[in-house]
Amino acid sequence: MSPLFDQAAAWLRDIPAEQLLVVTALAVLAGWIGTRMMRHRIDAGRLFSVGSTLVLAAVLLTVVLQTSHLDRRFDLARANVDIEQTVSGGETRVALARDGHFWLNAQVNGVDTAFLVDTGATFTAVSRGVASEAGLEQGGNGFGVTLSTANGMVPAEQATIQSLKVGNIEAQGLDVVVLDTMGETNVLGMNFLSRLAGWRVEGDTLILVPNAQ
Repeated sequence: MSPLFDQAAAWLRDIPAEQLLVVTALAVLAGWIGTRMMRHRIDAGRLFSVGSTLVLAAVLLTVVLQTSHLDRRFDLARANVDIEQTVSGGETRVALARDGHFWLNAQVNGVDTAFLVDTGATFTAVSRGVASEAGLEQGGNGFGVTLSTANGMVPAEQATIQSLKVGNIEAQGLDVVVLDTMGETNVLGMNFLSRLAGWRVEGDTLILVPNAQ
């Protein structure tokens, strides 16, 4: 896929659900108007009808793109993402991947795995497979939690990562959630990024700045 297509797909994934609902309602209304106009043999009615169908198809495509990151059927595409990550000048630098997201390599309790960086996620989330392989200990108050995702409300478990290393950065005792609905995807959230001295995006590069030791 071309970079332009990947950027377009990333833009579609970020459209708020409220806007999609408004567009859907307007498209349905336009379709109804088109049908009424066609019954009265008004030529523009067909244009309204076809246009509303195309808009609804676009909304459906957008919904599929927005929910795909929690669908295990899309794991193969993610597994093929090339991760470019370096440590330079005391900072960890991560290049934008071809899918329009920042992916980075990390070690969870010494286990190598990849994370999708999501600044919109409050908590870091790991797959069941990584949690098992890294021997994560159940944390918090010992109870499960329920998270709101693009696929609706899903159950999750709280756990604690003793050591999460990314480049020259290490976070200890990091609380995470373990999800069964993520396939092999892991998400690095704000509870990790907030521990840094700072982070920023320059062009197509994510820069992570560790706290002074």
